[in-house]
Amino acid sequence: MSSRRFGDWIDSLLEETPLRANSLIITLFGDAIAPHGGAVLLGDLISALAPLGINERAVRTSAFRLLQEDWLRATPVGRRSEYSLTASGYRRISHAYRRIYDSPKESWQGSWQIVIFAEGALQPAAREALRRELLWDGYGTIAPGVYALPSDDAGPLRELLAQSGNESRVAVLRAKALDSLTDAPLCNLVEQCWRLDRLADDYRRFLSRFSLPRKLLQREGAGDPAQHFMLRTLLIHEFRRVQLRDPQLPETLLPRDWPGHTARAVCREIYERTLPLSECHLFTTLRTRNGTLPPADATLLDRFGGLTDD
Repeated sequence: MSSRRFGDWIDSLLEETPLRANSLIITLFGDAIAPHGGAVLLGDLISALAPLGINERAVRTSAFRLLQEDWLRATPVGRRSEYSLTASGYRRISHAYRRIYDSPKESWQGSWQIVIFAEGALQPAAREALRRELLWDGYGTIAPGVYALPSDDAGPLRELLAQSGNESRVAVLRAKALDSLTDAPLCNLVEQCWRLDRLADDYRRFLSRFSLPRKLLQREGAGDPAQHFMLRTLLIHEFRRVQLRDPQLPETLLPRDWPGHTARAVCREIYERTLPLSECHLFTTLRTRNGTLPPADATLLDRFGGLTDD
């Protein structure tokens, strides 16, 4: 992969869409650090993010905020610190990244999950926290305090409500459309609640942005491990920003020629091509308090339906 051409591409991308340190740290932990035990020395985290335009002060400030928000915890290691995911951080990342890496479910029997916040049932902070979690899991806002998801699997919702302690504070209903009525109002509701037009534009923008590095990888193959790491990180960061707004609706509710399918296929292709060398870069640049990163767990190669690391 051409170092100069890739360098020009990454400079252009960073100029077009400057990265926020908080969000990029979550991307790095979720994509690269979590499979290797979920911990890294702060100094190495700073070094890893520097080529992506995130300076030391921004990393330290953002890491402190993530401590306060219970994403990360800090462990002193002499004069250094190791930052690792908390149980809450792991849970939030697993919810989000399961949607990023897993293929959308093919079958849907027409059931909807409806979550209703009764007036006064939750304190404002708890209400906002649960609202964010539901949106992360793909629920659409039907009306204030009313959220819906077209899914037959209530397991993730039960887990979310149990872990947040809200099982007895919200109403959860299962619904189905009446067979005798037209689907037009339902399709209009889906379009409005999830803004599929904007989401489609975001997917097309993603495809346009990553067309050049995809071509470089196809034509020139292997390159510099650091470049592969940066490409992998930017790829997942950009895909995550779109994907977490995608409720992964059943095929029957999506517009024809949905660009999300193409975007997922392109993301998988680039990810698989960059995985081996980017993993080499991780092992040579990131450490924990016990030394080098531990080997990746099985979840890494299970992503996108199964990957090879050759």
